[in-house]
Amino acid sequence: MSAQRLISRILDPVRDLRDYMELPAAAKSEQRRDRGGLPERDPGVDRAIEQGIGWLCRAQDRSTSQDGGVARHFSLKTGWSSSYPETTGYIVPTFLAFARDGDDNEVRIRAMRMLDWLVSIQFPEGGFQGGLIDSQPVVPVTFNTGQILLGLAAGAVENGSRYLEPMRRAADWLVATQDPDGCWRSQPTPFARPGEKAYETHVAWGLFEAARIEPERGYADAAMRNIDWALTHQQDNGWFANCCLGDPLRPLTHTLGYVLRGVIEAYRFSQRHDLRQASLETGDALLGVMDSKTGFIPGRLDQDWTGSVAWACLTGTVQIAICWMMLYRFTGLEKYRDAAFVANRYVRRSMSVDGPDDVRGGIKGSFPVNGDYGTFEYLNWACKFFVDSNIMEKEIRASESG
Repeated sequence: MSAQRLISRILDPVRDLRDYMELPAAAKSEQRRDRGGLPERDPGVDRAIEQGIGWLCRAQDRSTSQDGGVARHFSLKTGWSSSYPETTGYIVPTFLAFARDGDDNEVRIRAMRMLDWLVSIQFPEGGFQGGLIDSQPVVPVTFNTGQILLGLAAGAVENGSRYLEPMRRAADWLVATQDPDGCWRSQPTPFARPGEKAYETHVAWGLFEAARIEPERGYADAAMRNIDWALTHQQDNGWFANCCLGDPLRPLTHTLGYVLRGVIEAYRFSQRHDLRQASLETGDALLGVMDSKTGFIPGRLDQDWTGSVAWACLTGTVQIAICWMMLYRFTGLEKYRDAAFVANRYVRRSMSVDGPDDVRGGIKGSFPVNGDYGTFEYLNWACKFFVDSNIMEKEIRASESG
């Protein structure tokens, strides 16, 4: 063992203790609780959905920028953040779906407030900024625009012409800034590692949604070009290269969930057999990664589908569960449904349903809470995908109970 590694082995526990002692009391308490493992209690699908929507409403109300957007996170170290345009955009469809199913006008009004705020910050050419609303630099970013496009398309369906023109401008901008091979390179986020991103299939999904409303404007063709480009990064075992915010050799399950959802949505739109097959290859590989008893999926996975961390990225877990349930609906294969239900239960068990308002119903970035994704934070997009996944589970259970 080298002297440097020996010194590191001696000093790491000291640093860990120092970092722990500097934490606020709430963060220390949550870290201790998570160290004991997940509780056995499962609040159940209905309560999970209700609590998740409640937390997202509070995240909108308690955003430090007070603009109608949804706070990016609540941190056990620093409190509530300002609003996050990107994820506010795709929270909109979740709120609209919940409002329709439950005839909840208050939640519908909240979604309209989110959309009105987003329209107010749209660049004239159609793009949207990256980062939080008060982040610098303020520049239009491909990925963020694609996520907000999902909300604008849902708003256009819900409210007709009010959001149709902003939707067109966002989609037109994405088409105009796309490279001929289908990749987006000219408007990257300044808040992630530079380079091509296979997970921008999630941007293509936004264009597919716009194409359902405006089928003659070339949106579907642009989306499919990106999907075909992304598939050149899929390995024979289903893993995707260039598919992470910061570590392309060990992508997060979050960004793997993004890329898989985009390919699945492309299949749903086109019914192309090769897209179905590509989706199944990645979906099947992920089945082999999860602990089938507990639902634990390591938060980072290398090119051999080997977990490289001891914590779960809870966002990625529920995103993957959604993908599995979509594959179940396409194929009827129960292995996808059963795995998704186990994964959902894992994340439901991590949720506090009786704690303080700031955390009750929220979903952490990582389990345990001091994992390296959204460390000590409850993330709005984690909660959004959690609600979506539990709504889908509820629908499947209801359809099969009769």
